[in-house]
Amino acid sequence: QVQLVESGGGLVQAGDSLRLSCTASGGAFSNYAMAWFRQASGTEREFVSTISRNGGYTFYADSVKGRFTISRDNAMNTVYLQMNSLKVEDTAIYYCAAEKSGHAINLPSPYDYWGQGTQVTVSS
Repeated sequence: QVQLVESGGGLVQAGDSLRLSCTASGGAFSNYAMAWFRQASGTEREFVSTISRNGGYTFYADSVKGRFTISRDNAMNTVYLQMNSLKVEDTAIYYCAAEKSGHAINLPSPYDYWGQGTQVTVSS
């Protein structure tokens, strides 16, 4: 019933910025912890960032800390990922995920709902 749809991916040059959005429907968005994961070609899905229900807690993977910022707008049922100073190694499909119990966790297994992903490609 819960559907997550990502948008905002594209092709950019190293050093550029991009903002991803994920809009939820069919559930109580403000009750969910939200997260972003990514998966590069031929690799396993890895954690990027997570945010608590009201945005009071955020956590980032070391690889993106200081460059990426997660935020949410509960009135719009949307979570964002602002990506600055992009690197070639950031190239991946980016997925948003929702955890219905409100636990902001840096592992994929507890998350209940997933989006279809949006491609981010960073060229040098």
